[in-house]
Amino acid sequence: MATSTPHCYFTSSAVQFYPMLMKAQLNLNPALQIFKASLKPTNSPSLKEVCDEGSLKEAFKSLGSLLTQQISPKLSLDRAYSPVLELCAKKKALSEGQQLHAQLIKSCAIWDSAFLSTKLAYMYGKCGSVSNAEKVFDRMPHRTIFTWNAMIAAYASNGEPLNALELYRDMRVFGVPLDSCTFPCILKACVALNSLCSGGEIHGLAIKYGYDNVTFVVNSLVAMYANCNDLGEARKLFDGMKEKDDIVSWNSIISAYSAKGLSVEALGLFREMQKVGLTMNTYTFVAALQACEDSFSGKLGMETHAAVLKLNYCFDVYVANSLLAMYVRCGKMDEAAIIFDDLDNKDIVSWNTLLSGFVQNGLYKEALLLFRDMQRIGEKPDQVSLLNILAVSGRLGSLLSGMEAHAYAIKNGFESDLQVENTLIDMYAKCCCVNFMGRAFDKMSNKDFVSWTTIIAGYAQNNCHTRALELCRKVQMLGLEVDAMMVESILLVCGALKCVSLVKEVHGYAMRRGLFDLVLQNAVLNVYGECAYIDYAHRMFKLIESKDVVSWTSMISCYVHNGLANEALELCQFMKKTNVEPDSVALISTLSAAASLSALKKGKEIHGFLTRKGFILEGSIASSLVDMYARSGTLKCAYDIFNCVRNKSLILWTTMINAYGMHGHGKEAIELFKRMQGQKVVPDHITFLALLYACSHSGLIDEGKELFEIMRHEYQLEPWPEHFACMVDLLGRANRLEGAYHFVNSMESPPTAEVWCALLGACRVHSNKELGEIAAKKILELGSDNPGNYVLISNVFAASGRWKNVEEVRMKMKGIGLKKNPGCSWIEAGNKVHTFTARDKSHPQSNEIYHKLAQITETLERDVGYVAQTKYALQNVEEEEKVQMIYGHSERLAIAYGLLKIPKGTPIRITKNLRVCMDCHTFTKLVSKVFRRVLVVRDANRFHHFEGGICSCGDFW
Repeated sequence: MATSTPHCYFTSSAVQFYPMLMKAQLNLNPALQIFKASLKPTNSPSLKEVCDEGSLKEAFKSLGSLLTQQISPKLSLDRAYSPVLELCAKKKALSEGQQLHAQLIKSCAIWDSAFLSTKLAYMYGKCGSVSNAEKVFDRMPHRTIFTWNAMIAAYASNGEPLNALELYRDMRVFGVPLDSCTFPCILKACVALNSLCSGGEIHGLAIKYGYDNVTFVVNSLVAMYANCNDLGEARKLFDGMKEKDDIVSWNSIISAYSAKGLSVEALGLFREMQKVGLTMNTYTFVAALQACEDSFSGKLGMETHAAVLKLNYCFDVYVANSLLAMYVRCGKMDEAAIIFDDLDNKDIVSWNTLLSGFVQNGLYKEALLLFRDMQRIGEKPDQVSLLNILAVSGRLGSLLSGMEAHAYAIKNGFESDLQVENTLIDMYAKCCCVNFMGRAFDKMSNKDFVSWTTIIAGYAQNNCHTRALELCRKVQMLGLEVDAMMVESILLVCGALKCVSLVKEVHGYAMRRGLFDLVLQNAVLNVYGECAYIDYAHRMFKLIESKDVVSWTSMISCYVHNGLANEALELCQFMKKTNVEPDSVALISTLSAAASLSALKKGKEIHGFLTRKGFILEGSIASSLVDMYARSGTLKCAYDIFNCVRNKSLILWTTMINAYGMHGHGKEAIELFKRMQGQKVVPDHITFLALLYACSHSGLIDEGKELFEIMRHEYQLEPWPEHFACMVDLLGRANRLEGAYHFVNSMESPPTAEVWCALLGACRVHSNKELGEIAAKKILELGSDNPGNYVLISNVFAASGRWKNVEEVRMKMKGIGLKKNPGCSWIEAGNKVHTFTARDKSHPQSNEIYHKLAQITETLERDVGYVAQTKYALQNVEEEEKVQMIYGHSERLAIAYGLLKIPKGTPIRITKNLRVCMDCHTFTKLVSKVFRRVLVVRDANRFHHFEGGICSCGDFW
């Protein structure tokens, strides 16, 4: 720091100057070679005029010319060097300034010139060379107030605010009288230290010395209070100004409000300034445009844009960049692009602002094109450009673009930048390139907490669960504090591993560390749901005090994914009462719940809400609506939604194909597939699964075989076990059991339990005991975690009266912890979904329902000779008990309730979680005929549309 020994602070008497420039060796810097040029007196412009033009080369020439005339006393030396030193300060030309300093030292006159020494200190401060400024200051025998101000300003401007304040205190101790220029320098130091207390003291001193009426002092005070978070005092000072005709005053207060995010106040002052009639400048527009910070400020931003155009500031690059940034923040990328295209003098900020705007608004392809344009015209991308393009590459999953950006970073020396390294890890993670991600992390010499968080998240997102856990433990061993973001990544691993014990451990850790904010609470709730721990998830949900839409959505999704659709719909109703507005994710989850229950009325309510709230019917929303209407039995509504979507995604095409398939419209599904091919949409495995399913349920054997070959040979898609199972089911339904068995044996990979199960189901329908035995044996050998497979084997044995084998299968199921899913049916009536299980008596109107069911059964027996087919009661009990068991099936209870509550003319819609048994199928056909009602039943296999005693499935399902 500059020493502050007592010195006089007045200028000494003049000393003669002896010119030595021509004798000096001027080979220290090429910039001074100009002194060797011919220097004859001419009628050229004055030195000050030359310096004002801003050319260092011309300034040095003019200075040399002036000094060789040898007519100047010391006063002329001051006048000669002063403008050139100021120009060096302005240009931050440190090397040239040092050369001038050397010449002044050789002249032997500098030590007696406080004026030139002050100029030197000022120049060094502006050029960022504080140590040189200190040396000049310390060697000065005489200092003026300007010298002290120059040195304080040098400290304040170069990140040494404490030294600035210390020097100011020394200045006060030595009794140096302050002037108005002292205050802005000291106040800048107070801002750097965020010292409102010191700033207040300086304010008091300004009042004491009578400088509180000096406009630029007041402006500095306003800036100090604003930057030290005391906007009230800043506004009080501004309002107290008698004359508000200084543009800087207005700019200061507008910038203060804008910087603190108080857009309304900032733009209010901007309008007030317009009314006063003050001429605005670049700083005014930049401050006003910065205040337009979001989409709600778009109109005000356009008004400011109009003012810019009116005053012809649109060509100012700073204003243009602020306009660009404003439109980017408001999401108006078309307007931003127009501003950019019209700007002739684009700088790197212009390019980066538009590039960032494309990234922030999800226009990733446009960002890539802009980056290539940037390189094509020779604009060199900087660190900000690189970070944006790495982010784009990651979000697009474009590994090639990401690797090109990585190569650019290496070539241009950005690879060692910590932020770039962290973004590289994230990019490779999003591109699913785990090896490169790991190498990028290992090569880092300095890893910060963001590096560890990013790599752990990358491994978690790419299913490298063990590696993610290892790195998390390493973080703890290194003594780094695990934060909420890292905990979220570990919870993602827990969900994927379905490891509840680990979830509990992480849950407890987060609570002990005080990390349990709302985001983490929602994450824990979601993971418990993924692990099927519904009770824990529900407890977590109840413990969240300030539930947001994510909390509600997580709990709804938890119910939906764990087969509790009714609970999901009830929770959605309760959510509405809390005035929490559902977002698209919540609505899609609720649509899924309505679809799984065939709750058409609920689904229509959600559709209406989506329309009222202005949601665009595309993407996941459109697909969910089509699925809901299809699974609720209204195929026409599903197709109407599908047809009105302009940009149909593969998921939407597949959903509609599947809708046709589940309703038995196989030919329509194939026609739709051909339309999809015509639109150049490439199908995937799921699309072909839906097509084969449709062919199977419509008996389209040849078409199914052809599609299977198209999938393998035209689209090079290797079939999944589910595709093989569909083909076996297709052949089996047509009673081509030998062909189905040959198909299974010809499979390149070993058939799975699902494939053998498809064959066993066909054998059961067509009573082929020999092949059925083979299929059942294979299923038992392979084992399965699907209880339905064992139930099917048990039913096949029961149908043959092999009760010992039935018991063995049931014991095996019990041994591996599997349970048969109980039959359950749902019906929507009276704005509520009602649930029935076999022989259920829990419904409040149970007695009325059973009475109605007895009446229906009696009518069918009397009018059409209905007799229960007890062979479908696969239990080893007496005949009479079998009849009662069949009569108590859940779908019959639902039918009885539907006839009680649903008015005539309205279809009765029922959903069942298992396959409808043959006797209940017959019963439902007779109900549709005798009671003249349309019944739509969705079982585990497909839709059955019953009308006039006929079913759409053709009695084969």
